[in-house]
Amino acid sequence: MTRSIWMLFFLFLAGTASAQVLNNATQTNPVDYTQPRQYQIGGITVSGAKFLDPNALIAVTGLKVGDEITVPGEDISQAIQKLWAQGIIGDVDVSITRIEGNQIYLDFFLKERPRLSRFVFSGINKSQKEALSEKVILQRGRTVNDATLNSTRTIIKKYLAEKSYLNAKVNIVQRPDSLLPNSVVLDIRIDKGDKVKIGNIDIVGNEAFSDRKLEKQMKKTKEKSLFNLFSSSKFQESEFENDKQLLLDFYNSEGYRDAIIVSDSVYRISDDRLGIRITVDEGQRYYYRNITWKGNYLYDDEYLTRVLGIEKGDIYNRQELDKRLNYNPTGIDVSALYQNDGYLFQSIDPVEVRVEGDSIDLEMRVYEGPQATIKNVVVTGNTKTSDHVIRRELRTLPGDKYSRDNLIRTRNELAALGYFDPENIGLQPIPNPEDGTVDIHYSVVETPNDQISLSGGWGGAIGAIGTVGLTLNNFSTRKFWDLDEWRPIPSGDGQRLSLHVQANGKYYQSYSLSFTEPWLGGRRANSLTVSLFKTVYRRASAFEADSKLDVNGGSITLGRRLQWPDDYFNMSHSLSYSRYTLDNYTYLFSDFTNGISNSISVVNTISRYSINNPTFPSSGSQLSLSVNLTPPYSLFKDNAGKYEFVEFNKWMFDASYFINLAGKLVLNTRAHFGFLGKYSSNATLGPFERFKLGGSGLGGGNVFVGTEYIGLRGYDDESVVNSNNSDALQAGGIAYNKFVVELRQLISPAPAATIYGLAFMEAGNNFGSYSEYNPFKLYRSVGVGARIFMPMFGLLGFDYGWRLDDLPGQPDAKRGMFHFILGQQLR
Repeated sequence: MTRSIWMLFFLFLAGTASAQVLNNATQTNPVDYTQPRQYQIGGITVSGAKFLDPNALIAVTGLKVGDEITVPGEDISQAIQKLWAQGIIGDVDVSITRIEGNQIYLDFFLKERPRLSRFVFSGINKSQKEALSEKVILQRGRTVNDATLNSTRTIIKKYLAEKSYLNAKVNIVQRPDSLLPNSVVLDIRIDKGDKVKIGNIDIVGNEAFSDRKLEKQMKKTKEKSLFNLFSSSKFQESEFENDKQLLLDFYNSEGYRDAIIVSDSVYRISDDRLGIRITVDEGQRYYYRNITWKGNYLYDDEYLTRVLGIEKGDIYNRQELDKRLNYNPTGIDVSALYQNDGYLFQSIDPVEVRVEGDSIDLEMRVYEGPQATIKNVVVTGNTKTSDHVIRRELRTLPGDKYSRDNLIRTRNELAALGYFDPENIGLQPIPNPEDGTVDIHYSVVETPNDQISLSGGWGGAIGAIGTVGLTLNNFSTRKFWDLDEWRPIPSGDGQRLSLHVQANGKYYQSYSLSFTEPWLGGRRANSLTVSLFKTVYRRASAFEADSKLDVNGGSITLGRRLQWPDDYFNMSHSLSYSRYTLDNYTYLFSDFTNGISNSISVVNTISRYSINNPTFPSSGSQLSLSVNLTPPYSLFKDNAGKYEFVEFNKWMFDASYFINLAGKLVLNTRAHFGFLGKYSSNATLGPFERFKLGGSGLGGGNVFVGTEYIGLRGYDDESVVNSNNSDALQAGGIAYNKFVVELRQLISPAPAATIYGLAFMEAGNNFGSYSEYNPFKLYRSVGVGARIFMPMFGLLGFDYGWRLDDLPGQPDAKRGMFHFILGQQLR
């Protein structure tokens, strides 16, 4: 049938071409079209074409001088078809210019199609114009034909339909371009009309769950109502298909494994409203009855059933079953038992061996297979970081037994380096069943992590402060003398170099320089950090002589990774020295305004870090206990020179836990404690190493080396000190505790700017003496905030805190205040 239609079509074309020849034949050269006759082409000319090459057009026809053709016949029809097929010809007219004996002379009169000069949108906004300009297939210089115009209309209407403009009209008008010959400008005139929203969703056939419950399962298909003020109610067909599957997934998760969508329809309620009707057949609800195991030798049935965590009478949920068998991100699963012991090739096939009434019996058919040994480990994507920096973090080495936990642990530790995009660290085990080995392919995406800080602020009594800082987080001293590696600085070996300068003219100047080698010697995770600092703080007054505080010092720290209690633990030992020179400085202690204090101390810290993502943690914890000790001078001498050598013992504990509640919603709980003590009752605690609580925790510009600044949102900087001692009120407390509960929601995981919002409740207090210490007396606050982490600038954020309690002597202090964060997390 199809072949006959095509034959008729070509006969029609042949007849049309013959008619054209007939209409253009001269009376002096009559052609009898009832009697086909053979002619030899004596010449071919092209007329009407202004911009196309006539010789090229003649070549396209497939005809040439000397060819034998039949008139009437298919030769001329085929030539016309070849010209049309080029898409550049709008019309073709063939005429016989003359006939001389057996020779025929032909002329092809052509009408060229115009070419696109440019196109212009109207009726839509700027962002929509930009989006459509990338979507439509319109190239300057290309011919404009009906197919091009129809395709453009279709693309525009599809784009607008995704934006809920289902009534959009697209009119494309061609107008000649006065600047370019044979060119047109396309005026694409768009009438978007009103947005069409979903006015009603009607679910039919549901008895186990309410319409409201089922509608909540659909993520993108929402009806316009007061309950969905903050949800989009636009209709998108692709999203509707996805949401129907989510609806079935919900039924399946509730034991209705036979649930189906019988039918669905989308209909018009009005010009700007759609209605959706979904008919479901829920089927029967099923429950687990007997679960048996077959083929397991390493673990007995009882143990596997306990790990599976499904009991007789539980609602049948195939998705949850698969998760507990194969991969459970929030807990242990059965396959983890095998894969963490090298049994990569294992598989568990749950088979429904009996369905009786509403009960299902399962048989878990286990194939354990051999243990797999790691053969090759390949790392790709590191364009800046050296291979050895990555490989020293790997916990999956050639020759080791395969372990899924070690694979995931490696990913977390690569993310913790801060050199790579945590969302794009790829793990791909490639099993080789033939020889019982596995190749592992890690892929990373480098992300900028060097930080430049250039900022200004107001530092309270000292006025405006400027800060310039440079932190190179992936520095390389090894490449320092190789000029080819300066792009723009030598990098890739994981070393950290940091330089910061903060100043307010001659009144306040602070300089710090530090260097860290995280793998001293290159074989073990033993770190070395060396730092130097200098701070000068001056004050001038019309009523008293100028005052000055000069602080100089440095420290050296050695750290190492522990294997016990587990290998998440680290220990560090630091030796530090600070020299405080006071010249008529009356702003710390009333009885210590001139002189020199020396602080020599050893800081011992043990910590545990198991956070999965440094920019937006969703699981894991961070614990730290540190003890800062000076020599016990008071045990060997009297208290006459009590400030010459600073004496103290300082204990600090910090804990932070992250729990993934759902999706990108994370709960973070934190607890912080600090205590400053002395070795004997005869000793004096000096003004240094104290605690200041309140505000953002940045110190308000009065930052002294050796002072701990702790944030308490909703309160002014350094405002929380419970003491009757004026020196303590000025220098800070000797004991503090603080508790935080924070709910975080990830907004954007992009490595260029990781963004999340948060809501918090926190409480804390700071005490000037142990006689005043009361851990249950806390100042509380609540609030909301946001964080933006950009690799180039570090952490940026703000909080709005509302204090719930009044501070002594400050009953009129404002309740709510904003806090801005730059470069650090609130502790």
